[in-house]
Amino acid sequence: MLWLAPSPALLASKSAVRRQMLEAAGVPVEVRPADIDERAIEQDAGTANSGRIAALLAAAKAVAAGQGTPDRLVIAADQTLACEGRVFHKPENRAAARRQLAALRGRTHTLTAAVAVHVAGAVTFEHADSVHLTMRAFSDAFLDRYLDEAGDRVLQSVGGYQLEGLGIQLFERIEGDYFTILGLPLLPLLGYLRQAGFLLD
Repeated sequence: MLWLAPSPALLASKSAVRRQMLEAAGVPVEVRPADIDERAIEQDAGTANSGRIAALLAAAKAVAAGQGTPDRLVIAADQTLACEGRVFHKPENRAAARRQLAALRGRTHTLTAAVAVHVAGAVTFEHADSVHLTMRAFSDAFLDRYLDEAGDRVLQSVGGYQLEGLGIQLFERIEGDYFTILGLPLLPLLGYLRQAGFLLD
């Protein structure tokens, strides 16, 4: 076993994909979602770029999930999406997802994922990474069929798509790290966990 800590990491996320990535990489986790006011943190961040906002959100989630268990290692992550100066959030319903995907169609957007680790009462690691994704100029008919087939999954990610599934059909070009697109800069995180003695080096 590669994991050296006496107990699994706490994952401050409901994301099944993040959990699967960590467990597949040999990091056992227990899910402990964090309840934070994301919009308030974004407002307090003011003119900070999307990468910094993602890092602030990840750190806030890690701290919140670590309350009451200072001996446990907490991993938290967050994503932001920006396109031509506009910041996007998870769509609230199908209509919002349609508007969002129509706005991104034919354009290149920046998706930033950040990860933070909280242990022993402090955030001990932060990392943010960005990727650039270009959506193809798909038809309205395709968009509506995509929304029909993807269903509620379009509401689970900041972009309204899941690249590991049908969402790949929306794109013509992707530049960057695959794990970052899925919502977790995995390689830098694993490097930190090895350096800090939580994983076998």
